[in-house]
Amino acid sequence: MSRPAGQGDNRTDGPTRPFAVTQDELEQAVREAFARRVAVARPLVADPAGLAIRRADRSRRRRTLTGIALAAVATVTVSAGMAQLGQQPGRPTHPTVVLGDPYASPLADPTPQLSAAPQPDVGRGEVDLILADVLVTADGQRLALPDVGRAAERAQRLPDRAGWAVVGAPTAAGRSLWVVQPQGAAHLLLAGARDIVLSPDGRQVAWREGTDLVAAGIVGTQVVAAARTPVPSTAVPVGFAGDTVLIRLDPARAGHALWRPAAGPPRGAGDAALHVYATRPDGLAVALVSAGTPRRPCLALLDPARDLAPVRTGCGPTLTVTGTGSVSADGRWLLANGRAGGKDRALLVDLDRLAAPAARPAGPPAAGPVVWTPQGTAHYSDTSGALVRVEVGRVLDGEAALPAPVTGLPAGGRPVPVGGEGPS
Repeated sequence: MSRPAGQGDNRTDGPTRPFAVTQDELEQAVREAFARRVAVARPLVADPAGLAIRRADRSRRRRTLTGIALAAVATVTVSAGMAQLGQQPGRPTHPTVVLGDPYASPLADPTPQLSAAPQPDVGRGEVDLILADVLVTADGQRLALPDVGRAAERAQRLPDRAGWAVVGAPTAAGRSLWVVQPQGAAHLLLAGARDIVLSPDGRQVAWREGTDLVAAGIVGTQVVAAARTPVPSTAVPVGFAGDTVLIRLDPARAGHALWRPAAGPPRGAGDAALHVYATRPDGLAVALVSAGTPRRPCLALLDPARDLAPVRTGCGPTLTVTGTGSVSADGRWLLANGRAGGKDRALLVDLDRLAAPAARPAGPPAAGPVVWTPQGTAHYSDTSGALVRVEVGRVLDGEAALPAPVTGLPAGGRPVPVGGEGPS
């Protein structure tokens, strides 16, 4: 059947009803649609339009209530989990110093040439260096560290070529710990800590926080599985021996404590150590102890498994009690500050001949961390900001190392050699 033109035809120049409609208008339109489809003369017992509207309202209310209920369950679950974490033994009961938001400093060019950065005249290609706000790797890569490098006190490579851990110099707010990834992003792990020490493999960290000592693991760019224990106000972490944290009880006196977080609170070691330089691959700690008659600083190998009981002791070299120095990767050589011939020098000591130790002058005194390469050369900066490279063979032949200037450093700056198990 044909319809008269213009009747029932919706193909008009524009809509007969505006697009913006109210809820009441929409409900009235639904009712009118259902009314036009009803063929009976009297009203129906059930209103189809009202039924459809009521069903839609009930469905909307159910979705809203379901969402609120799920949010409440999630909130209660997370709160209960946090409370349970806080009550577990060995877990922190209050926030750590600072676990900051990651901060990134991407490189514009990930592999620029080494010649574009400040360069030392020696040691190139053997050790990574932090030069002002640039980290220069042994293979020539440059990583810009605008807020990390200038504050760096020491640094070491992380395992599995994961980057570098950088410990900041002490400030009024404390020390900081950063992880710099190979592509150049820098992430703040800790800030405001009093003292920070890293394990030799870079997988663990310990720091002083308020009245507590805290130890944790480093996984990627996070500090995980933190455990804490109360310690005296003078106690500071000084190193690791495996999973055991070595604690100096009082910097003004000899004596340490040992803390293995999984085994309970720290236990006193009853040792006479003034400083622990490092732990050798055989597990023995190389330490400066008070021994001899009259009492004087002597070298000793201490056993952490027996509360730092001395295994061997040798009183020969005159070493400074500040403890600046480090042990070679194979555990044989100690390079530390001392005195020889009436002058302050860096001295090389053979730890395999500790019964009658002899110290050989190796170079000018170290003014910062001493790091060793796996091949057996040591690097450090002296008080003038020059870089010193010590070869064991030459020192044994009577040839002390000479400092080499590093061009491009700001006045008063010093290069920071990076420790670890090899170039990243």
